[in-house]
Amino acid sequence: MSGSSNLDVMLAGGGAAFVVDLIVYPLDTLKTRQQSRDFVNTFADPSTKTKLPSRQLFKGLYQGLGIVIVATLPAAGTFFTTYETVKTFISRHGVPLGLPQPLVHSAASAIAECASCLVLTPSEVVKQNAQMLQQHAGASRGSASLQALRQLGGAGAGPKLLSGYTALVARNLPFTAIQFPIFEFLRARIWGQRSGVSRNGTGFDTREKDSLLETGVITGTSAGLAGSFAAVITTPMDVVKTRMMLFAGNDRDVRQGAHDRISSPRDTSKYNSRGGFAIAREVIAERGISGLFRGAALRAVWTAVGSGLYLGTYEVAKVWLARRKGYDIDDKSFL
Repeated sequence: MSGSSNLDVMLAGGGAAFVVDLIVYPLDTLKTRQQSRDFVNTFADPSTKTKLPSRQLFKGLYQGLGIVIVATLPAAGTFFTTYETVKTFISRHGVPLGLPQPLVHSAASAIAECASCLVLTPSEVVKQNAQMLQQHAGASRGSASLQALRQLGGAGAGPKLLSGYTALVARNLPFTAIQFPIFEFLRARIWGQRSGVSRNGTGFDTREKDSLLETGVITGTSAGLAGSFAAVITTPMDVVKTRMMLFAGNDRDVRQGAHDRISSPRDTSKYNSRGGFAIAREVIAERGISGLFRGAALRAVWTAVGSGLYLGTYEVAKVWLARRKGYDIDDKSFL
């Protein structure tokens, strides 16, 4: 990357993440509810024998958005800044030794995810518990994020706010390791076919006349295809992560406003202390292997839309910022 500062990276990444969060957040909420342990009991219409979703499933689809907005800039900034720094460092020292570019991208994205997840986990815990809140008639409608935080223990929620960090890393590491090499490859091929310029291992020669729209469409398409594939593959880790984070909120993974009920005598403190493999085995025991892929279709759709908009908007913003400051952009591989 030439000329762009870390501040530009953070602004571009944070702005892109904010736009995407607003657009695809309802799909994320539906996915969280579908993956919850008591999905059928809580969101199925009792008047039907087929257990079709009730209207309750589609209420409050933006619950928990507040905490996501607060965490967007630092989490996205941490990821992109770390990714760019590590990728540049490895490329500079590894490529001369013959290190393959896909390995460079995978290693850089893995390190960036570990750093970003430290910032993201607390907001994910609050967000997913907020997404499960059910607002009843006559109940006070304050901030869902604040209600979820109070249920987690308020100021004393420290340890709970890191619940699921390992599961989040276990999901995001393979996700980015799969997505980014495919994304970089697809984008390189599309740019190469469009302009007839071949990739030389360090980037593309570019022209100022490349439009921002073209940059966004090519980047977004590549990111969306790569992201949807990676989303399906990593859905089992996402299911485990969702269970762990929801159980951090209370004695069950579904909160019902002021009408909390424990649906089973399960000792959830022991449940929370169990590892991801134990939770995965429980999901299989409940619903079979298909239970680990619950929400895969929703996740693939919102990831395709989200990744396409996210990385497309990010790159467009980054190119625009660079051109506005008069930088000479000499690389199509901005990420």
